This record gives sequence, C-alpha cells and structure tokens, in this order.
Amino acid sequence: MTSFKVTRRTLLGTIAGGLVACPGLTAHAEDAWPSRLVRLISPYGPGGSNDISLRLLAEEFGRNLRQQFIVENKPGAGTRIANDTVAHAPGDGYTLLYVAAPYATAEALFGKLTYERKDLQPVAMAVIAPLFLIISADAPFKTLPELIAYGKSKPDGLTFASPGAGSQPHLAGELLFRDAGVKGLNIPFRGDAASYTELLAGRVDATLTALPTALPYIQSGKFIVLGVASPERSALYPQAPTLREQGFPNVAAAGWYGFMAPSTTPRAIVDKLQAEVLRALAEPTIKDKLTAQGLEVRAGTAAQFGQFIDNETSKWTALIREAGLKGE
Repeated sequence: MTSFKVTRRTLLGTIAGGLVACPGLTAHAEDAWPSRLVRLISPYGPGGSNDISLRLLAEEFGRNLRQQFIVENKPGAGTRIANDTVAHAPGDGYTLLYVAAPYATAEALFGKLTYERKDLQPVAMAVIAPLFLIISADAPFKTLPELIAYGKSKPDGLTFASPGAGSQPHLAGELLFRDAGVKGLNIPFRGDAASYTELLAGRVDATLTALPTALPYIQSGKFIVLGVASPERSALYPQAPTLREQGFPNVAAAGWYGFMAPSTTPRAIVDKLQAEVLRALAEPTIKDKLTAQGLEVRAGTAAQFGQFIDNETSKWTALIREAGLKGE
C-alpha cells in the first residue's frame, strides 16, 4: 500500500491552491444565478399596487429565467420591516427588495434606523403611481384656485386625507400648502376606503390618491379630479391638468417601486437582474397589465435608480425638516 507524507510545504501549497480556486467558484455561482428559489420582499400587504405589480413581474422573471421567484409580504413600520429584512440578508441574489417611496423619507421622519442606506444597493427602477388631487363633487369649490381660496378663508385652513404621516400623498399635500400659502392639516387614514368615506361626507376637503381605487367614484360623478402631481400629464387620465400647469411647479410627487439588493451582492448578479427587469418592463403585455393597476412604467438602470433615490431623499428631507414632520 502506498503511503503519503504530508509536509508543511505540501500543506501550504494545497491551501494556496484552494485560495486561488475560490474566485473561480464564486464566479461560477454568479454565472449560475438563479439556481434556486428567489425571495422578493414586498413592504406592503397583499392586494395593493406594490404587491400586484411585483407578482406580475415575479411570474415573468420565473418564465424567462426558469426558476421560481416568490413574493413575501412583510408590511409594517412604513416599509422599514421589509427594508431591514433585505438589508441584513446574505448578498447572494436570493433575497431582493421591491422598494417603495417611503424608503427615501424614513431616516428624516424616524431618525436612526435598524439599517443604513449603505446596506442596500439599487438594481433597477420599475414603475411609478401618479397621484391625483381629488375632491367631492358636493364640495363648495370646483377648481384648484377655488380650493386654495376656500382654505385661505378658513382659520384652520384645509384638511387633507392621506394614508399616513410621511406618505407621498401627505408630503405632496404639504408641498401644496407651502407653495399656495395656505394652512393645512393632514389627517391619516388606514387605506383609501376610509379616506373616500370622509371625503364624500365633507369631513375632509381633498386628498391625493392613485387612480384605480378612485376611478369608480370619478366615473359615477361623486369625485372631481383637480389635477395630477406629476411633471407631465398622466396617460392614465390625460384630461387632468398637472399642478405645475396651474401655477404650482414644485408640487410633484408619486408613489414608486423598484428593486434593491443587499450591498454585498456581486455586480454580476445585479447586472443580470437589472437586465431582466428592463426586459420584462419592455414587454407590451406587462405594460398593459401595469397600466390597468394605475401604474406607469419608469424603467431605469441601477445607476439611474440610485440617482433618483438620492434626489428623492434630498427633496423630501428638506420638506420634512422645514415642516417639522415626525413619523408615527
């Protein structure tokens, strides 16, 4: 029987050879991604536009990449639970975040978080949800100038319904109050249904909301659309003038969603996922389905999405500090 003597030189050579081989193994793992189930973390519960659009994209990713992409809903804390989950996940490409607009305002509203911005990296921007300024058809005002004049005539100003402190509808309302020189009070509600009930009853003056849930009320003549808080008119409801057209160029806000990954995720995996997101969003059938959910495709690369997030963070942080807003 042949015997082998392991010398110090042989052992060191074996270790060195293993170290040299590791980068190749890592590269192979990156090339093989995805080789198992991928978790897509949604910061909201089932049924909303974030969840529905993510499930639509997850199905498309699965078909094209021949691997299972599942959606996990982790709602709560103004999206911070989902953000934290992915920020502390392994950077292997198998846990990804479908990030939403509150990501850019969380630190300004809540102070120190359980994660840092450096813990996550942008992958691709996906969609936006334009916000429409809505009033009741029974309100004593019918146009934006009349709404502003009404607010100035009241000692306490205007009341705005929103889905929560620091939400995009709330912040857009604060921008309008500031630029119109009118007092305003944000009244948070749990979901659109409660906001609409109060709006119809005349207990709040207006709200900023996504289109799909409000559309039945608009079509039945119960709600009037005064404008859209977008730089350009929305293809979802082009008859609504922008607030910019009506003298408020700074009042622009929208819900938005995109993909982020732990910052330790290899560039090769980020690039592959970015390409897949952009490919899926270019599909006409996907675009049509997203439009039906009141969403507009805003496909963007990792670099473009990163710049967008930086701009959003700077813009809203300044407003939050100016208005003295605090998260709940």
